[in-house]
Amino acid sequence: MRQPILIERDAQVATITLNNPDKLNAMDLSMWQGLTEAIQSLSADDTLRCVMLRGAGDKAFAAGADIAEFDTMRANAAQAQQYGEITNATMRAIAECRHPTIALIQGACVGGGLEIASMCDLRICGKSSRFGVPVNRLGLVMSYGELGGLVALAGPATALEIVLEGRVFDAAEAPLVARWHKQFVRRLLDPKPLRPEEHAESYACFDTEDFRIGHRAFIDKTRPQFVGR
Repeated sequence: MRQPILIERDAQVATITLNNPDKLNAMDLSMWQGLTEAIQSLSADDTLRCVMLRGAGDKAFAAGADIAEFDTMRANAAQAQQYGEITNATMRAIAECRHPTIALIQGACVGGGLEIASMCDLRICGKSSRFGVPVNRLGLVMSYGELGGLVALAGPATALEIVLEGRVFDAAEAPLVARWHKQFVRRLLDPKPLRPEEHAESYACFDTEDFRIGHRAFIDKTRPQFVGR
C-alpha cells in the first residue's frame, strides 16, 4: 500500500517525500493531511536542524492538487472551503516550522506544488524544474491562504504575472479568474486582517460556470471556452 508521505532521517536532517509518482506527486487529501502532520511532528523535534521536502521520482516536485478528487471533494464552494481549510493548514505548518525548510525541486512544481515550495525558507531547483499556477485552465482562483505565500515570495507584480498568464494560457482566456486574482492580490496588500467572509469569497469560483467549463475541458483535454460567469 502506498504511503502518501515518507519521512527519512539522516542525522539532524529530515527529508519529507511527497509520494504519488504515478500522478506526478499530485496532492490528494491524504497527502495534504499527512504533510501537515509530518511537518508539525518534525517541528517539535529538538534534535533536528533542517527539514527538506521533495517529490518522489525525478519527474515532479508536485503537480498541484489531484484533479480526480474535484468531483467528490471540491465540487462546489462549500466543499472547496472545507478542503481549503485543510490545505491552508499545511501552508501554515510549513511557514511555522521551527527548523529551516528547503524544497528540493525537480520537474513540475505547479499549482499546489508551487504553493508548498513558496512556503519553504529556501528552494533548490534542478534544470528540469518547471513552475506555474495554471488554475485558470480550470476556471479557478487561488484562495487567500494559497496566494499569500506566492505574493510574499515573488512580490505582487510577479505573483500577478504568474496567476494571470497561467504560464500556459494568457489572461484573456480566463476573464473571471483574472479579475478575481487582481482583487485578491490588492486585498492581501491591505494591512487590515482578512474577514471570515472574505476567505469564503475566495472559494466562490467553485460555483461558477467557468469552473464547470474548465474542469470538463481539463478532463477531456480540450481548450476551455470561458464565458466570464
